[in-house]
Amino acid sequence: MDVSTAHPNHVALSKEERAFFAQLGSRIAKLRKEQGVTQVQLAERLGVSQQTITAYEVGRRRIQVSALPVIAQALGVGVEELVGAPKAPRKRGPAPKLQQQLEQLSRLPKAQQRLVSQLIDTVLQQHAG
Repeated sequence: MDVSTAHPNHVALSKEERAFFAQLGSRIAKLRKEQGVTQVQLAERLGVSQQTITAYEVGRRRIQVSALPVIAQALGVGVEELVGAPKAPRKRGPAPKLQQQLEQLSRLPKAQQRLVSQLIDTVLQQHAG
């Protein structure tokens, strides 16, 4: 089904928009599979159907901007990486310690990543209050 007929408020996508959403959907599918997240799990996080996730991944439907941070978080990436923004050139010299730690953390098993994330959340909450 063409996106322009999917909902009366949808406007037909331009060729460039179709290409963008196809690439975005492809990245979502790749990242989702790398993280071991099913379409059903991602759909539950977004409050949409599994069929909607399929439509996103094949580029048949627009993804609402408000869903991008939720998708990025569910897939363990930043919104910039999710949408395919070019990476900013790195400054010369060693990466700051926190950046190095984050890169090391990204290579840990998911259970350990969740543990570290919970620890960070707890520390941040203590300082926010």
